[in-house]
Amino acid sequence: MSFTFELSTFNWQQLDEWLTQFEAMGPIPGILVPMSESFLPFLPLVALIVTNVNAYGFWEGLLLSWIGVVLGSISVFLLVRAFGRRFRGFIERKLPRSEKFIHWVETNGFMPIFILACFPFTPSSVVNIISGLSKLEIHKFAIATLLGKGIMIALVSFAGHDLASLLHQPWKLALIVVGFILLWLIGRKLESKFMK
Repeated sequence: MSFTFELSTFNWQQLDEWLTQFEAMGPIPGILVPMSESFLPFLPLVALIVTNVNAYGFWEGLLLSWIGVVLGSISVFLLVRAFGRRFRGFIERKLPRSEKFIHWVETNGFMPIFILACFPFTPSSVVNIISGLSKLEIHKFAIATLLGKGIMIALVSFAGHDLASLLHQPWKLALIVVGFILLWLIGRKLESKFMK
């Protein structure tokens, strides 16, 4: 039996009802769901942000996602800073490239964190952990994360805030896919450049 997923037959009404129930729980889930991605990096952050903007509306979903992602990133940074620094030598021995990345973060401070936070496909958990292991000041990390994640979340929110309209305007979907591929390629290029 073959399974084919067709957007035209997808039950948009059922999805809308689920999103309405999600919104009815108040702003807490809208913050906790994207925040959880910092602790569980296998969760798809892009899908979580899209869920928020479709459940709460564009502006509120964007704001709740931004708060959740930033709180999660800063929480991981602080946890690693408090408990993980004694493991820095162990991590550097096990992952030799991490030593270069830690040194690069310590040397350049704000800019690498900001640039990596702007891209939706950067492994943010790695950036948060490495930043926590480094000697980077918390205020530099927090400001870079606030600004970079703000740009990334705004882009993702804009792309995914009206899923139903993508059915009627496939060129929008194609443009969004091309945009995300370009962001991914630029992010990979920058990541490989900075890791050298």
